[in-house]
Amino acid sequence: MKEKLKAIQEKAMAAFQEAKEMKDIDDLKVKYLGKKGELTAILKEMGKLSAEERPIIGQMANDVRQNLEKRLDEAKNRLAAAEMAHRLEKEKIDVTMPGRARAEGHRHPMSIVTDEICSIFMGMGYEVAEGPEVEKDYYNFEALNIPKNHPARDEQDTFYIGGDILLRTQTSPMQVRTMEKGKLPIRMVCPGAVYRSDEVDATHSPVFHQLEGLVVDKNITMGDLKGALVVFAKELFGEDTKVRFRPHHFPFTEPSAEMDVTCFACGGKGCRVCKGEGYIELLGCGMVHPKVLKMSGIDPDEYSGFAFGMGLERVAMQRYGITDLRLLFENDMKFLKQF
Repeated sequence: MKEKLKAIQEKAMAAFQEAKEMKDIDDLKVKYLGKKGELTAILKEMGKLSAEERPIIGQMANDVRQNLEKRLDEAKNRLAAAEMAHRLEKEKIDVTMPGRARAEGHRHPMSIVTDEICSIFMGMGYEVAEGPEVEKDYYNFEALNIPKNHPARDEQDTFYIGGDILLRTQTSPMQVRTMEKGKLPIRMVCPGAVYRSDEVDATHSPVFHQLEGLVVDKNITMGDLKGALVVFAKELFGEDTKVRFRPHHFPFTEPSAEMDVTCFACGGKGCRVCKGEGYIELLGCGMVHPKVLKMSGIDPDEYSGFAFGMGLERVAMQRYGITDLRLLFENDMKFLKQF
């Protein structure tokens, strides 16, 4: 009887393994485990056994039944998974399956930085202005005191559409357009895309973003400029941030300066990011040139002002420790999910 039980177990397990359809599983269950099945038939012969053999064979029969039931369940699960895979492939959408949660989007790091900077200046009483990206040569260059022979006006640096129409190379034209309206005093910032004929690499792109700021009022001084920008830097990078101003030249401001902030990586101690300087250049600024005020219809003897401009990609890279500009527009989800 032991040999019969072993034989039944081996045959049944092999049959369950080879089953191709659920109907085959049901037929095999009846054949081996049913009321008239082969295992049941063996158990009916237990009455012929001696008292010593009966418990041994009974235990063995129970083990065989448990093994067959386990293999039967495994076969059912295997066929059910195969059937589901086939249905999914055939039907593509199975409305009986539970729905999957849709991933929520979030703001791009450039949007985060732009909105935060605008919010800082709005808190200081500035308005946010927008202007055309397809601009006239007059507003992009001439009204900003940039002479005809300036290198920035060359076709190798500027995208000209035709005649005096071009893609703006800076957001500064909005300063002129705002001053021309004649509504004083002025406190405004203008974020937006700008275009320059640059090759794409880790630090350059033909399309990038700037934010310009302008204040025009009576008795505005360089001290007002420095005070506003110091507040801005501390709000953006932290209260411990230090700034420094270096003399520079811009055609539309006089005097002009570049402003640096303490390196985000080393806190001003000096590292490879800031090349040992302890500071990183952030923006250009200065007092609005009297000629620019006059060309915009504002009396430079009565009013004065200051202006500043920064590259938003540079701010984002400094803020988040990004080393390659291309990461900001290549739409790599592994990168964007960090923000």
